[in-house]
Amino acid sequence: MCLMRIRSLIVDDEPLARRRVRAFLRSEPDLEIVGECRNGEETVAAIGALRPQLVFLDVQMPGMDGFGVLQALDPHKLPLIVFVTAHDQYAVRAFEKRALDYLLKPFSHSRFRDAVARAREHFTANDGSDFEERLRQMLADTRGSGESLPARRLAIKTGARVVLLDPARIDWFEAEGDYVRVHAGREAYLTRQTLNRFEMQLGAGRFVRVHRSAIVNIDFVKEIHPLPGGDHALILRDGNRLTLSRGYREHLERLLRS
Repeated sequence: MCLMRIRSLIVDDEPLARRRVRAFLRSEPDLEIVGECRNGEETVAAIGALRPQLVFLDVQMPGMDGFGVLQALDPHKLPLIVFVTAHDQYAVRAFEKRALDYLLKPFSHSRFRDAVARAREHFTANDGSDFEERLRQMLADTRGSGESLPARRLAIKTGARVVLLDPARIDWFEAEGDYVRVHAGREAYLTRQTLNRFEMQLGAGRFVRVHRSAIVNIDFVKEIHPLPGGDHALILRDGNRLTLSRGYREHLERLLRS
């Protein structure tokens, strides 16, 4: 009997993570690896060219993250998605009901096999319309960022470790190229993440985007001073000085009401 081959794509910015998924996939005879991608831009191009049926998609990537990849694709031609994430379980509740499955790093071979079995059942049981509708709804939810619930903890992947932080401890977030530096008291963590992704995780509440490269915890703002040209200077409790650019002027009202 001829075995149906499921065309599979591996997406992760970390070589070791891609190697782990590749090794696990090699033990699944009905899954064919058609490619590997290191970032969001590569992934969008590969999905268009290779037409994978199943994608193991890392959520946290520099530049275009996993959700950005999905938003860049034709919503009516989405492959099956298994999310791969370093978030804690509370943080993934927003999509766990609508994705096919998710793998929480570091995942075991047994957990990986469970996700593959679920994908296999999906391909043999239905035409994919139900999954596509759930995924489109999930993307709509992520675009409505102001209504999402804030995470109780943030998983900050820095180097070889993941630090779980209570958002209430965080002073501000600072973009540095493809990285974000998370300032929490005397500690700072550099992570390959985007400010947009942090903004969505934090939800509406104590955090405000004050500049294209900064998000601030309003509980840590000590003083606000007007500057020439419509900008404002924010003085934090620890003495740091940030600029609230005039493009985010409407956010000043939130600060003044706090």
